[in-house]
Amino acid sequence: MIASEWSLGSSKFLLDPTGILYWPEQRLMAVADLHLEKSTAFAARGLLLPPYDTSVSLGMLHDAMTRYNPETLLALGDSFHDNGGPGRLAPTEREKLAAITALAETIWIAGNHDPDLRQQVPGRHADEWRIGSFRFRHEPATDIPTGSFEFAGHLHPKARVRLRGQSISRSCFIGDARRLILPSFGAYTGGLDVSDPAIGNLFPNGAEIFMRGKERVYRFAI
Repeated sequence: MIASEWSLGSSKFLLDPTGILYWPEQRLMAVADLHLEKSTAFAARGLLLPPYDTSVSLGMLHDAMTRYNPETLLALGDSFHDNGGPGRLAPTEREKLAAITALAETIWIAGNHDPDLRQQVPGRHADEWRIGSFRFRHEPATDIPTGSFEFAGHLHPKARVRLRGQSISRSCFIGDARRLILPSFGAYTGGLDVSDPAIGNLFPNGAEIFMRGKERVYRFAI
C-alpha cells in the first residue's frame, strides 16, 4: 500500500489507504470511528446485519498495527457503537482487541456513541489528547485556537469524483492548513459527502481530499 504524505505545521503525517493516520515523528497511529459491535446493537433493535463487523474491523486494525509498528494507538472516539459494546464482544474478538492493545499504548478518546469506556477496555481514556500544538478529538471544534492544529473524526467524510471517465464515491480524509478529518474505519459505517454543510462549513477557504483506494490514496483539491 502507498500512503500519501500530509503536512500540518512543521510535522509530516502519512495518510494510509486503510483510513489510518500515522505520525512517524511520534510513532503514533490514529484511527477514527471503528463502531465496533454495531451489528449487535442493531440486532437488539430487531435490525439484523451480518455479525462480522467487529472481526473485520479488528483484523484490519491489527494488520495496520503490524505494518507501522506504532508506540501509541489513538482511537478518536466512537470506537464502539455504544457504551455496552465491550460487554457484547465475543471471546475471540475480546482476544483480538487485547492483542492489539498489547502492541502499543492505547488511548481511547470519548465519542458521542461511546462517551464512557472506562473500566471496560484496556488502555488510557481521555476527552481530548494533545501533543504540543496538535489536538486529537472526536468531534471537530467550531473554532481552533490560534497556533493549534486539529485531528478529528465523527463526520465519516466521503467524496465523489470523476476519475478516468467514471464517477467514483469513496470515503476520504479531508483537511486544510488547520485541521484534518479522518474517514471512518469501521466495516459497517456509512459516510457524509464532503459537500454537506456539516463538513463544508469547516473549510470555508477550500480543502484537499485524500480518497481511499485499494492500494493508494488519491489527492484532490476542492
